[in-house]
Amino acid sequence: VQLQASGGGLVQSGGSLRLSCAASGSIFSVNAMGWYRQAPGKQRDLVAAVTSGGSTNYADSVKGRFTISRDNAKNTVYLQMNSLKPEDKAVYYCAYVSYYSGSYQGNYWGQGTLVTVSS
Repeated sequence: VQLQASGGGLVQSGGSLRLSCAASGSIFSVNAMGWYRQAPGKQRDLVAAVTSGGSTNYADSVKGRFTISRDNAKNTVYLQMNSLKPEDKAVYYCAYVSYYSGSYQGNYWGQGTLVTVSS
């Protein structure tokens, strides 16, 4: 099982980026997926999650700006990020997640991709 994230880079404040995460193996379509981010010196936080059926959940800080989606035929999950702010700068990780006791928990992580937003 592997998760390969891509699409990070440098963008100006107000700009957009789309992250992609390609999964290997046959378990992608039956698993919920999430995007997390970790800024320097901070903990890794959930940004968005999508269930196997396509239901989505977002952190308050990105609601209305970010959109998570998935393409089960391509074993890929996406994160469309619009209206980016300097505080969105972080390493972004995709993960297999599960919903337990009222929150999503990451079960398996891919490598991260760095997003930098200049002011």
